[in-house]
Amino acid sequence: MKSKVTLLVALLCLGLNSFAQNEAECGTKLSIFHEYVKAKNYDAAYEPWMFVRTTCPKFNNAIHIDGEKILKHKIDNSTGAEQAGYINDLMKLWDEKLVNFPAKAKQGEVLADKAQLMYDYRKELGLSDLEVYNAFDEAFTKDKANFKNPKGLYTYFSLMVDLYDADQKSAQDLFNKYDDVVEKVDEEVANYSEDLNELIEKEEAGTALTSKEEKYKKYYSSYLDAYDKIGGSINSKLGERANCENLIPLYTKDFEAHKTDAVWLQRAAAKMSEKECTSDPLFFKLVNAYHDLNPSANSAYYLGILKDKEGKSNEALKYYEQALSLETDDYKKAKLYSRIGDKLKGKGNYPKARTYYREALKLNPSNGRPHLQIASMYAASANNCGDSAFNKRAVFWLAADEAAKAGRVDPTLKSHAAQSAASYKAKAPQKSDIFAEGNAGSKISIGCWIGSSVTVPSI
Repeated sequence: MKSKVTLLVALLCLGLNSFAQNEAECGTKLSIFHEYVKAKNYDAAYEPWMFVRTTCPKFNNAIHIDGEKILKHKIDNSTGAEQAGYINDLMKLWDEKLVNFPAKAKQGEVLADKAQLMYDYRKELGLSDLEVYNAFDEAFTKDKANFKNPKGLYTYFSLMVDLYDADQKSAQDLFNKYDDVVEKVDEEVANYSEDLNELIEKEEAGTALTSKEEKYKKYYSSYLDAYDKIGGSINSKLGERANCENLIPLYTKDFEAHKTDAVWLQRAAAKMSEKECTSDPLFFKLVNAYHDLNPSANSAYYLGILKDKEGKSNEALKYYEQALSLETDDYKKAKLYSRIGDKLKGKGNYPKARTYYREALKLNPSNGRPHLQIASMYAASANNCGDSAFNKRAVFWLAADEAAKAGRVDPTLKSHAAQSAASYKAKAPQKSDIFAEGNAGSKISIGCWIGSSVTVPSI
């Protein structure tokens, strides 16, 4: 018995000693491969990295951070079966991170990254569009909350369009996936906008951001810019596949089967509204069925559209106001204010439109589009809101200032806002006009609906 205990203790000590030796060697080799990676000598880093990865898989997250760089280098510098091996190993490395460092990895993010890698190298891996699409779909289905990559979301939808064009997916599959992805993009835009709004409000109040806040502002802005770009790309990819000629027969055919499905009714009504199919009787059926089933901000807004179509502007506005009263989410409410402002602007009701645009800006100050809309209304009113030729042109300074605000608060509009502001300034009085008028530095009151003032620039 004594000898058995002695043997057990000896084996335990041997195991602990071996473990300690492995830990020490892993620490040494980690330092070696990390220094090689810092020097971008990825080939030299490969062997010590593989030792640590296989011997001490939970030793340090650098195994995955540096390992990704090493394997991407190997992928870029290999071909054929060797390259495919490295591609598969990178996907395996991401799976290992989920197991060994779960606090530093999200399932949806990992699965989406793997799907994107499969897409980028689908020819090398011999994968079909359907196989790659299914990989993206797994990520979206299993962990949609952490499937946030803008590029991945676009690729996911783009593959659906390609499969639809190849008759491997139905029109309903296509439109459902469009709604899924667009709703996800809108959700992420809302989240990043909320974070950015706090910083924009601080800046607009005249308080300088800290260096940390500046970094966050840049981070939030870059994502909003990326989502804005892919939002446009998604709509371009969908293109004419979702025109009224395709939508109306599809929704007419499926209406009876889905007339008690609030989500289906809302999506169908939204798509027909978006594609300007609102004159068809089907839109009336969809909207009323949706409102009866689930009175909401969306259904009230669509009823307002119907009243607008009937030429009943006052009744339409009542429904729009009802939509606003029913909406509790600030981001969605801001979108409603902006949409109603667009309708009022289209009817030439500039004072009321500006009121709605300003309400939108209060709720979502990092969306610069309402500023551009207000600027365009100022510019369109220049000839009616001044008592002299000079003062009429001075309205363009107001328009330029409003357009500049759009670029200042909204990263997605920076270039467009700058071009608009420059265009308005070019139409405003120039230095020679100010010199001739002799009113540099004076304040000009702008009448009519604008009801504001502008200071003449010094020369």
